[in-house]
Amino acid sequence: MVRANKQERTVEKPEACTEGSGRNPRLAVKGVESAALANAVKTCQETERIMEAVVERGNMTMAYQRVMKNKGASGVDGLTVEELKPFLNCHWERIRERLLRGEYIPSPIRKVEIPKPDGGKRMLGIPTVLDRVISQALHQVLEPLFDDGFSESSYGFRRNRSAHQAVTKALLYGNEGRTWVVDIDIEKFFDHVNHGLLLARVARKVSDKRVLGLIRKYLRAGIMTDGLATARTEGTPQGSPLSPLLSNIMLDDLDKELERRGHAFCRYADDCNIYVRSEEAGQRVMASVTEFLGKRLRLKVNAAKSTVGNPWDIKFLGYTMTREKEPRLRPSKRNVERLKDKLRDVLRQGRGKSISKVVALLTPLLRGWIHYFKLARVKCVFEELDEWLRHKLRCVIWRQWKRPRTRAVKLMQLGIDKDRANRSAYNGRGAWWNAGSSHMNQAFPKAFFGNMGHISLLETLESLKLRSRTAVYGTVRTVV
Repeated sequence: MVRANKQERTVEKPEACTEGSGRNPRLAVKGVESAALANAVKTCQETERIMEAVVERGNMTMAYQRVMKNKGASGVDGLTVEELKPFLNCHWERIRERLLRGEYIPSPIRKVEIPKPDGGKRMLGIPTVLDRVISQALHQVLEPLFDDGFSESSYGFRRNRSAHQAVTKALLYGNEGRTWVVDIDIEKFFDHVNHGLLLARVARKVSDKRVLGLIRKYLRAGIMTDGLATARTEGTPQGSPLSPLLSNIMLDDLDKELERRGHAFCRYADDCNIYVRSEEAGQRVMASVTEFLGKRLRLKVNAAKSTVGNPWDIKFLGYTMTREKEPRLRPSKRNVERLKDKLRDVLRQGRGKSISKVVALLTPLLRGWIHYFKLARVKCVFEELDEWLRHKLRCVIWRQWKRPRTRAVKLMQLGIDKDRANRSAYNGRGAWWNAGSSHMNQAFPKAFFGNMGHISLLETLESLKLRSRTAVYGTVRTVV
């Protein structure tokens, strides 16, 4: 076993240049012509001088613009995206020469942990802004070299491919009668990738030793925690622009093996589902794939999270299917509950605010959720969510009124007769019960919230369905 070495390391923020000193015009951002990157890649393929293509002006400018667009936090050196351009104007020529000589050394990665939906934590590594630009430039040159050889059933982190395409392909398999799914969960994939195996696969198409050395340095860059840099011996840090491509390179062997065996499958990053026609076949595939991953790629399948089941019991990228002869897509129950939890948090933040401001807080969350689940065709899920959320909004209003006398006056102002308003205001029941009662439904009908800008999930789905019907269900049997 290799023990990770810890050493104390102080990382100082790079010195800023005085205005106009040592200004380097090579990275002046004035917009990038689309031919610039194509020429860099062409040069890379013809001469195998890949590092020259990486530091080519157009490629670096595009990488800079993408990092600026994504923004993000600073790394261990404290350099922000806003401070990056002056820094590059001053230091880029020196950094470029070090890259070309193969002498550039990446900075340690800042460790950040974020909560996972299942209660655990996911470790993210935040590289410095400079390393993000270099990694992005490297990704832009390497991606065309590898992407054409990737499997048609691989959808994650690839240009012109999406989670929606993967889900649509999964639906096609369901319509073909493949009613059993082998759901493979690789245990902490990004933390356990073997560096030697990964670099060997990169070297299949990359002969530039400077590039291979730079990738190795990025893989082994220390993780900075409380001033201590811990050396990495395995894994690819999530947060680097290069990690998605490296993950696809590593798992391409799995894709090719599944294709060789004639399996129907969809893979999105480390989330892989294989579709078969019987439980017995599923168990055989699970055993053989587990063995292949362990022996060939030194990756472990998480037995607790991997399973063989039906597509209506197993979620794939947030979706499940209905139990029908021709299945339909629907959001998984787990994702519906996650949405409710997020909405509850927003409603708590909205206490003391006007209902119009609460609606405004909810709208971006609802719009993003429905656009992701626009392939779903089970209306009852969206109807129930709409009703539940209007119930919650009425509950907020009832609590804001606080006193029975205020509630009675407000109800009368909204058209409830005096006797009924008084009975309702003084009934002694809680906010949730009153929010679902007839007097609050009459006072605040669906149209009331619509006039405030509150979007209906079902109505939004119907409008999106008109635009996506042909793309998804009209051609589902002809998807390749």
